Amino acid sequence: MIDLHYWPTPNGHKITLFLEETGLPYRIVPVNIGKGEQFDPDFLKIAPNNRMPAIVDHEPADGSAPVSIFESGAILLYLAEKTGRFIPGDVHGRVEVLQWLFWQMGGLGPMAGQNHHFSRYAPETIPYAIDRYVKETNRLYGVLNKRLADREFVAGDYSIADMAAYPWTVMHEAQKQDLNDFPHLKRWFEAIAARPATVKAYALAEQFQSSGIQTEEQRRILFGQTAASLDQGAPAAAKA
Repeated sequence: MIDLHYWPTPNGHKITLFLEETGLPYRIVPVNIGKGEQFDPDFLKIAPNNRMPAIVDHEPADGSAPVSIFESGAILLYLAEKTGRFIPGDVHGRVEVLQWLFWQMGGLGPMAGQNHHFSRYAPETIPYAIDRYVKETNRLYGVLNKRLADREFVAGDYSIADMAAYPWTVMHEAQKQDLNDFPHLKRWFEAIAARPATVKAYALAEQFQSSGIQTEEQRRILFGQTAASLDQGAPAAAKA
């Protein structure tokens, strides 16, 4: 059994996509990031970066003690290796998947995340920041579109590289991106959206949807943390 510490964000969706594709038994442990539950001491033992998702695998492949993993890319790689699925066994195929997985982790995710922040959550409108991250998101969509021009999925067969990238394109409208400008990406997007496991993963997320950021306390919890905050323990909202 795998415990999935989860909230329905793009990074959270990556892991439910994989688990639903493979049918691995898992249970969800909700981590309501708007309430500061990511700062709970027990969660920090699993995810010291106070971010979800994280997993605890109670049945590692080698039969050892339970293993915990944080960082969504590391989790996808661990699960792919555990099951032998969604990552090729040959050197060339494995490299293709890994470089596009890391492309998402280091590029598409962080840049789209900043796009979301300055376009939707920043307390003041900063045109330069919005323009900067909308354009960089657009550039990355262009990279992905070009990559998909001659192949069905990012690394050939459907893989953890696709599972990593797809959730960050679901919010393309909020990112001020028009999929009609990226026909190969659009075809890829629609193919993944239609997969039964994708439908199940996103339907599952509906029971955990929050009302978004509505208070200054929620904004402080999500965007106002520093190293000193970690030393002081969980925010007041998480302790309530």
